Amino acid sequence: MLLATPARTVGMSLPEDAILIPGGKSLCGTRHPEIPDDGEDSVRNARVKPFRIGATTVTNAQFAKFITKTGYVTEAERFGWSFVFWMQVPEGLGPTLGVKDVEWWRRVDGANWQDINGPGTKDAVWHSDHPVVHISWNDAQAYAKWAGGRLPTEAEWEHAARGGLGDVRFPWGDQEPNDTDFQPCNIWQGDFPNVNSAKDGFVTTAPAKHYEPNGYGLYNVVGNVWEWTADAYRIKSLKKHVRQRLVTMKGYKLSKGGSFLCHASYCYRYRIAARSGTSPDSTTTHQGFRVVWPE
Repeated sequence: MLLATPARTVGMSLPEDAILIPGGKSLCGTRHPEIPDDGEDSVRNARVKPFRIGATTVTNAQFAKFITKTGYVTEAERFGWSFVFWMQVPEGLGPTLGVKDVEWWRRVDGANWQDINGPGTKDAVWHSDHPVVHISWNDAQAYAKWAGGRLPTEAEWEHAARGGLGDVRFPWGDQEPNDTDFQPCNIWQGDFPNVNSAKDGFVTTAPAKHYEPNGYGLYNVVGNVWEWTADAYRIKSLKKHVRQRLVTMKGYKLSKGGSFLCHASYCYRYRIAARSGTSPDSTTTHQGFRVVWPE
């Protein structure tokens, strides 16, 4: 296994734990797809140059520094609302609107990166070392530019996530997480979306630096929060129903890694090759990002 080393020279915007990822041949996709209609079976090899990547997703503390320095206002704050998972909606908030066919997503006025579950919830649920959420692709782009970096491409993200292991399902190998005795990442345990046993220790987000890192030293590459990439959401498919779906997703951006709401029974996308497309202005309680820098 190739080992990466932490950054030795830290600039104003490069975190001390930025990881140097060796360049070389990168595998994107898998020869063992689970959701082919997502495009994960489009196996391709690409060469990537060496780059540095955050050992973790951007945390609340890091994002707060960005806000303080720049005065940036996130899209959730500008819109005045964001999507909150139904279990996170505070009691007594009153009626909320759900999303058709996925009613567990509720529109909550006043929800944003600070008041994660809605107005007045910061003191109870905001933690400085947890990944920042309610972040749109546009917000992530703005932060990355300020930090002197950018969002990773899909090829870079997968190359880093594999940790030198090749075509494996997860950053640690092929052993499947379960609801009983193996929880190497923060995903759902139980009956989604009604019962979460939190066997892994967390009902919502975990600290950004938690569980065992992969072979390159990256934490929580799968599970916890979805991670925006720089790429558009594209699928090469001749299937009519896939092409019809893509028409409704014009302009969507690609996310990787899954989140604390993923489970094999519903959203088996906490695998390295798995993919999801989201509109660039969309914000939720399980969407974050990680930054890369050129070497």
